[in-house]
Formats: sequence, structure tokens, C-alpha cells
Amino acid sequence: MQAPSVGGVMLPRGNGQAVRLSRGASLTDFAEKINANPASLVGVMMNLGEMVTATQSVPDETLKMLADEMNFVLEIVSPEEEDRELLESFDIEFGEDEGGEEALVSRPPVVTVMGHVDHGKTRLLDAIRKTNVVAGEAGGITQHIGAYQVGAEVNGEDRKITFIDTPGHEAFTAMRARGAKSTDIAILVVAANDGVMPQTIEALNHAKAADVPIVVAVNKIDVEGADPVKVRGQLTEFGLVAEEYGGDTMFVDISAKQGLNIEALLEAVVLTADASPDLRANPEQDAQGIAIESHLDRGRGAVSTVLVQRGTLRIGDTVVVGDAYGRVRAMLDDNGQNVQEAGPSTPVLVLGLTNVPGAGDNLLVVDDDRTARQIAEKRAARERNANFARKGVRFSLENLDEALKAGLVQELNLIIKGDASGSVEALESSLLQLDVGEEVDIRILHRGVGAVTESDINLATGSDAIVIGFNVRAAGRAEQMAEREGVDVRYYSVIYQAIEEIEAALKGMLKPEYEEVELGTAEIREVFRSSKLGNIAGVLVRSGEVKRNTKARLLRDGKVIAESLNISGLRRFKDDVTEIREGFEGGINLGNFNDIKIDDVIATYEMREKPRG
Repeated sequence: MQAPSVGGVMLPRGNGQAVRLSRGASLTDFAEKINANPASLVGVMMNLGEMVTATQSVPDETLKMLADEMNFVLEIVSPEEEDRELLESFDIEFGEDEGGEEALVSRPPVVTVMGHVDHGKTRLLDAIRKTNVVAGEAGGITQHIGAYQVGAEVNGEDRKITFIDTPGHEAFTAMRARGAKSTDIAILVVAANDGVMPQTIEALNHAKAADVPIVVAVNKIDVEGADPVKVRGQLTEFGLVAEEYGGDTMFVDISAKQGLNIEALLEAVVLTADASPDLRANPEQDAQGIAIESHLDRGRGAVSTVLVQRGTLRIGDTVVVGDAYGRVRAMLDDNGQNVQEAGPSTPVLVLGLTNVPGAGDNLLVVDDDRTARQIAEKRAARERNANFARKGVRFSLENLDEALKAGLVQELNLIIKGDASGSVEALESSLLQLDVGEEVDIRILHRGVGAVTESDINLATGSDAIVIGFNVRAAGRAEQMAEREGVDVRYYSVIYQAIEEIEAALKGMLKPEYEEVELGTAEIREVFRSSKLGNIAGVLVRSGEVKRNTKARLLRDGKVIAESLNISGLRRFKDDVTEIREGFEGGINLGNFNDIKIDDVIATYEMREKPRG
């Protein structure tokens, strides 16, 4: 086979030589590696039927096609490897304890609670923490990862245990896997009445892959049909043999609802931790850790729950977390109390970051702000290049089927915005795993935390993308801009609804019967207390009109605080009215819902029947 030539210029042949490139590399990057002219590679791509400029980011498949043509073997550097090489260039070693054995001291075990949806993981954490997390969950599913530290008395000694709460729905597989990687022990929660379920096996496989010991909590022993012995038998098939059967796995029968045997479970965790070889870290070195969860807080800016894995994190430290950086302005523990420092295995909420890092991004303390900024900027540029390499006619989910049949589109571009980084990542991971045949690819062009902004709509306009808002809404003029530009913006509060709807659209099955029509928005200027009616919102109607007996949602800083509320009362001065128009003031009563604050926005809407196309 002859070497390819362009315009009479012979190009180098690879003869099977490996070329290493990062995600989103350009033809110029490729040319540098093989000592060729970038313009000649543009010519090769044209011969292959691809119009690519020398400097644009190119998808991995396109680069592979070029490498095959020139007989090179393309190796795309993994994000983890890229990051390691980046840190090495700054002489930073991540994931290693400094000093010898004498520098290591014992640390609390980090425990992940895993298991099938509805088997009681969150209720178990509730029982341990004596708080109620379940009440605020949409669809009964834990939507975010949290980390908490609790105390337990074992053999008369006070011991600390750190818990990472991983979500239970299958959509959160990526987060759950990451939870296991930062974990010393996994508690596998199995309901005594249900037994082993598909996600139980999935969680078990994650724990085994992470090579962590497992303690089994057999929950719901107080429920009718509970059979803890059957659970032990089922798990034996997966290599978890109970101690009473001659194995080495501790099983504890509990009732999270009744609070039965919780102390015995904590004791089992501590005993398992004591049997584990090396739960030690050096508390004296610069802190390193992992971001468990991050979000935008109205008063505090970007905040991130981080788990310190080694070293001690202190107020004033300069940190890099993923592509975010900053100086630690304040730290809060899981009870909301200010702390000055956090040692190994301690989870804290960190304030002072420039932007919201992703769930699972590594945290490290560096010498100065300049180094932190350089590392963060290089990470951001790398991610941007990788995103630019993913490129495809503007359409909505409803007309996607026709676009597919007409051959107008081969890929569905999505922009995902959510209230927390873990949710966004989990939704992205689930959507990318959808199997809808070979007709269409799903591309995530951008993901981020916070309200849908005008820049998101601009990106969607330029790349024919659909915008998904998960527990957030459009901010400012973004809604009108989307309408003007014809960008399809979808809002969801439960993750599997988003997955099902997009999967249905890709399969040409989406035929919505109703659509939500926004009627008006009102800004809360004052809150009045009434012993008879509860809290009444004194409002100024900003747009449209607010009508009595319509549906409403409450927004706080762009985030949805409550859905499906009813406008049960409307007043203008002392008169009951049926509607209040734009520019007028009035009073709104939201029935039994009283959690309203000044500056909140009440958005009213109605569901109208939509003709099927």
C-alpha cells in the first residue's frame, strides 16, 4: 500500500506506530506528533469525505479514521491519564501519602450505603443521623450524594464513621460507582421482604470492583413476608457468605423504620474496619480529597461537599477541585457548624470556589493562587476541546422522528443544566447509555449547575441542541430568547421521566397530549401572616396574568422549590378577584403551602391539550 500523498507531497507512513492524543485534538496536534504539515492532513480528510479545518477539535472516530488511513495506531489518552500527566507537570503527586510508615495515623472508615431502590438506604441513614432526608425527595429517590460523619461506641470506645449516601435509582450508576471508589466499606442494604433485586447485584458488583469489604444490612425485618434467611441464601450465590454459615461477611438484621439493631450495624462496620489492613493516612501533608457533591448557593456562591482523604484542609488553603479553584473561605461540617480544619475521612462543605466542580473531581491543596488557576484553566480547556469535538438541524423532541426519517439528523445534541453536579452527571451518564439503534447518536454539548441561561440558549441555537433543565428553570430573558429562537427547553424534577421521554422521542413514540402554557409570573415583595389562611404573598405581577385556580410553581434563585401548587386565593386590596394583570400588585394565597420568601417568583401555568402532529 502506497503512502498517501496530497498535491504531490508524500505523507509519512506509520507502519503501526502509536500516536497518543488527548480527547478533542485537532489535525494540527496530529501533524505535530507525526512531523507532517497540517494542511496536508486537511487534504487527506477531504479525500476521505470529511471537511475538517486544521485547528478545530475533531471527534475521536474521525482521528481514528485518519490514523488508519496513514497506518498509525491512535491512542486516545483517558481523562484520568491526562489529569495525572497535567499534575506531574506541576510536580504534584495525587493519591499518595507522603512520608514513611511513621507518618501514618489511623482514620475513620468511609462507608458507602448501597442497594436497590426503595430498600431503605436513605431511611437507614436517617436512623443513623436521626434526621429526615426522605421527605424532600422527588419520586422517593435520593437525588444527590451527601456525606455525614457519625459517632459510635464500640467496646466502650468512641469511634467515628463517615457515611457517603449514594443515590439508589439505576440512573445514578456513575455516581454510585464513584462512591465505591472513595470508600473503605460498603453497606449493602437488602429488604428482607423483597430479597436480592437487579440493583442489589449491580451495587454488589461496584463494591467488588472497588475491592472493598461488604457488610450486609437486612432491612425491613418488621415487615410482613420478611425472610432474612432467604436473603442470606440468595447472597451466597454471589459470593457473600454469612459468618454464621462459615463465611466472612457480617450480616445484621435491622429495621431502619423502627430503629432496630442500628448500633449492632455500626459495630459491625467498626469491626470490619479494624480487620481491614490500612485505614491510615498522613494528616500532616497538604490535603487531598474528592468532591462528593457541589451546587450554587444563592448567598455563598459555588459550594462543594468534599471528603478529605489525606492531609488536613484548613481555612485559607488554596485549592483546586476539578476545573474550579479558590481559597477556602469557610468550611462547614454536616451539622452546618463552622470548622477551622478537616483531617482525613472528614466531609466538609467548602466555600470560596470560582465555579461549581463536578461530583468526583479531585481536590488538592497547592502552593499559590497562580498554580491553582493554571491547573484549573488547563483542565477547563481540555474539557472544552473534548466538548467541541462533539458536533450535528434545529428540532424538538416532537419532530425528532420526522427529522430522523428524512435523514436530516443523525445525532441528538443536548445541553443539561441541573441543581447539583451529581444529578447532572448521572443524567448525562444515563442518556449516553440509551440504546436506540444505529440511526442516531446522543451528544452532550454542555452540562452545568444552575438556572438555564442566555448563553445556554445561544449554544443551543448555534448547535441545534435541546436544553434539559433538571430541578432548575430558565433565568432572566432566557425563556423569551428560547421561544424566539425556537429552542426546545424541557424541565424535569424526576430523573427517569427525562430518560423515558428522550428514549421515547428517539424511538419515535413521543406523542404528548398536553403542553404546559405559562400564564404569568409574580415576584413576591412582602409576606403577610394570617392566622386563618397561613402565609399570603404580596406580589407584583411581572409578566402575563395570574389567575385564580391555576397551577403554579415557586422559584427561588432560578431553582424550583415547589411544584403543582394551586393559586387558591387572589386579592386586590380588600377585594377577591379572579385575575391580576401585568404591572399590578395583589395578594396570592397558595393554599396549604407556606414556605414563601421575599424575592421568590410564583410562575403560573395551565396544561392545554396539544394537537398530535
